[in-house]
Amino acid sequence: MEAVEPDDGQPFRQPPAPDDRVWRHPSEVGRDSADARRPITHRTLWRVALVSALSASLLTVGLVIAVGGIGTRADRARPSAPGTDSPPVTAVETVVQIAERLRPAIAQIRADRPGADVSGSAVFFRTDGHLLTNAHVIDGATSIEVTLSSGRQLTGRVVGSDPDTDAAVVKVDGGSFPAADMGSAADLKVGQIAVAMGSPLALAGGPSVTAGVISALHRTVRTPQGSTLFDMIQTDAAISPGSSGGVLLDSHGRVIGITTAIAVSDVGPEGLGFATPIDVARSIADELMTTGHATHAWIGIDGNDLDGATALDLDLDGGAMVNAVKDATPAEAAGLAAHDVIVALNGKPVQSMGALVAALRLHRPGDVVTIDVVRDRKRSTRTVTLAERPANP
Repeated sequence: MEAVEPDDGQPFRQPPAPDDRVWRHPSEVGRDSADARRPITHRTLWRVALVSALSASLLTVGLVIAVGGIGTRADRARPSAPGTDSPPVTAVETVVQIAERLRPAIAQIRADRPGADVSGSAVFFRTDGHLLTNAHVIDGATSIEVTLSSGRQLTGRVVGSDPDTDAAVVKVDGGSFPAADMGSAADLKVGQIAVAMGSPLALAGGPSVTAGVISALHRTVRTPQGSTLFDMIQTDAAISPGSSGGVLLDSHGRVIGITTAIAVSDVGPEGLGFATPIDVARSIADELMTTGHATHAWIGIDGNDLDGATALDLDLDGGAMVNAVKDATPAEAAGLAAHDVIVALNGKPVQSMGALVAALRLHRPGDVVTIDVVRDRKRSTRTVTLAERPANP
């Protein structure tokens, strides 16, 4: 079969086999400095869909993840300073109403890196000029320019970033800013309406709006930087390159996620976008503003998802299989051992290793938690005092 030439001279390709798909960040259109201000052409758009490739084998789909694994801790979810967040909205809104109300809270970020400009998105989550975005948007930036929906341009500075959750906080000065309403991803349902807003492809004229549904929950995605993002929200609301750091909203116009990754194959976008739950991103943001860096709670085990055959044999819906317990760790102190299956944390089901990690990320070092363990077909509860994860665990 002969290749058909599109308008820009790039040959169309036959659809790839299912195992030939690639996964990419909706990043930041990286261009060298000489081309940084070049108008976007048809040819450029064709190439944008192929940036930051990932092998399909690096995407792990969380088929069985604990319900409620994104639960919120009150001391991590509350605003850092009283009166800095907009009041919550309780009525369901149309997409038009959501767009009109939220557009002023969405900004475009241009991060200057040696030899390239990178474009991404961000959202004001406080009226004092703090914005949430992705760590990979501002990573390595020598300077940051923030463009508001009105076209006003401000200089931004990085408050802190956390590659493990791909969350970062940027601060601008210049008065009071309209902040988005913060929601929660804890009670999301597959199929409910979702609205995405961001600044794709460094386009001028303010943020873009797309709508869709929540396609799936509790996805696990490997990033190009090698980190693993857990408990991700999957949506079919279109998310384009440059929308990293934008928002995913519910039907009340409340932020439920920070758009982080998209799926793209050789034939184009696959209609799969992924967002970091706002519960995780916001708790990390609060910590970054307080200390400048993020800490992660740790129990000190190596493990993996409980396989289907073992789950069936043990009559379990899932769990996190402990492969090894590290020396002098909270897990060792609590008496955990290899081949234990962790099935709950603080009474909430844990149906995979990813769900366990996601649940631990909502706790701080020093917190005391209970872990339900199945050993030799018998279930017991153990108390664990969480530690701070070391740099090289």
